[in-house]
Amino acid sequence: MLIIFLKAVLLIPVTLLPILNPLGIAPVFANLLGDVPRQIENRVARQVAINCWFLLVGAIFIGSHVLAFFGISLPIVRIGGGILVAVSGWKLLSDGGNDAAIPKQVAKAYDDESNEELKARSFYPISFPLTVGPGTIAASITLGANTPARLVDWVMSIGSAALGSALTVLVIYLCYRSANKIVSLLGRLGTMVVLRLSAFILLCIGIQIFWSGFTGLLVETGMLPP
Repeated sequence: MLIIFLKAVLLIPVTLLPILNPLGIAPVFANLLGDVPRQIENRVARQVAINCWFLLVGAIFIGSHVLAFFGISLPIVRIGGGILVAVSGWKLLSDGGNDAAIPKQVAKAYDDESNEELKARSFYPISFPLTVGPGTIAASITLGANTPARLVDWVMSIGSAALGSALTVLVIYLCYRSANKIVSLLGRLGTMVVLRLSAFILLCIGIQIFWSGFTGLLVETGMLPP
C-alpha cells in the first residue's frame, strides 16, 4: 500500500512538471517583477506556489464535477484556455511597455499593510495562465477523473494528490525564487533572447492547446474519427 501511495504521489509531478515548465517560465516571471528586492521576489514566488497548489488540487478533485455541473467539456476548456494563453504570449512578445508598471505595483503592494494587491498580482497573470494554464488544468482533471469508491482508497487519493501537488509547486517556488539569478547568469542579451523565445513558445503553446480543443470538439460532434 505504501508503494502504491508513493507511486501516486510521484505521478503528479512527473505528469505536470513537463507541462508547467517552471524553469522556462522563470525569465518571464523575472521580467514581470522587474528589478525588485530579494524579499519581494521570494514573497511573490511563495504566493505563486500557494496559488498553484490550490489550482492543482482544485482541478484534481472538483474540476471534473465543476465542468459536469456547467455542461462544459474538456475541449471547450482547451479552446478557451488556449486563446487566453496565446493572448498572454502575444502581449509579452509584442508589447513590453505595460509590463514596466507591474514591478512598481508589486513593490507598492509589498509596502502596503494589505496583501490583497500582492495576491491579485501574483495570481493573474503569473499563477494563471502563465504557470498553471489550461493544459495543466486539463491534465489535472484527467488525473482526478476516477474517484475511488472505498474510503481507504479515497483517503489515500486525497493524501497523494495533496503531497504530489506540494512537490510540484515546490519546484515552481525554487525556480521562481531564483529567477533573477537565472537572468543574471544569462546576461542582458541572453535574457532578452530567452524572454522573447519563451513568449513565442507560450504563443505557440496557446495555439496548440486551442487546436487540440478544436479537434477534440470535432471528434465529439462526429465530424472527425476518434
